[in-house]
Amino acid sequence: MTTRHESFVDDLALTFDDAGSGPAVLVLHGGGGPQTVARFVEAMAANARVIAPVHPGFGGTPRPGDFDSIEKLADAYAALLERLVLTEVLVVGFSIGGWIANALALRAGERLRGVVLVNGAGIVVDGEPCADVFSLTPQQLSALSYHDPARFGIDPSKLTDAQKAGMAANMRTLAVYGRARDMADPQLRARLALVRVPVLVVWGESDRVVTPAYGRAVAESFPDARLEIIAQCGHMPQIEQPRRLLELVATMP
Repeated sequence: MTTRHESFVDDLALTFDDAGSGPAVLVLHGGGGPQTVARFVEAMAANARVIAPVHPGFGGTPRPGDFDSIEKLADAYAALLERLVLTEVLVVGFSIGGWIANALALRAGERLRGVVLVNGAGIVVDGEPCADVFSLTPQQLSALSYHDPARFGIDPSKLTDAQKAGMAANMRTLAVYGRARDMADPQLRARLALVRVPVLVVWGESDRVVTPAYGRAVAESFPDARLEIIAQCGHMPQIEQPRRLLELVATMP
């Protein structure tokens, strides 16, 4: 695995891992940061070329002050795919990474072969709001995020000061991109009808950050999408049910 850096206009620099060989896969991490998808990236790289960027501002990376929206992230990743001369790309987006994946599909659909949304946020669903993650402690967020928080949740007493600072910085960056507590684009859902590639929507049955009912609404928003619910799993299937998630992703053409 190689960590690469690409510079763009307006002081934007993208840091990304480039691993494996084969069909191209772009992995977009969620608000927990790039470490939450590290094992998924490693597993996917056994059979594919995986590009896994760090959203600017996460993981200690720089973020230009005016680089502050999901749309700008999608524009940057469209430019990255063009620079790397990648086509027939499968995009896998986790949580807010799913929101970015949707925006990317609307901008660079001609470069994609499909989209996988894993508990992906970004649309407005009446009666199914996303949890206000910014008002929660790490323990409270873990309780909503995992089917088995006792096994997978965060124990603050075991975190170093550096880890706590990193988590806090990631949350501040998430707030910038997610428009603070709104965490949605009211116009996005209607626009998803324009996506022309196959979409797989994967959801944890026990997700209480973004509920399975929200996931069903996501799947219904695309012309060509199917929904797969993973049992005994919350908001992060890549951590609680990694084998099942990989099996589902492998079904994409």
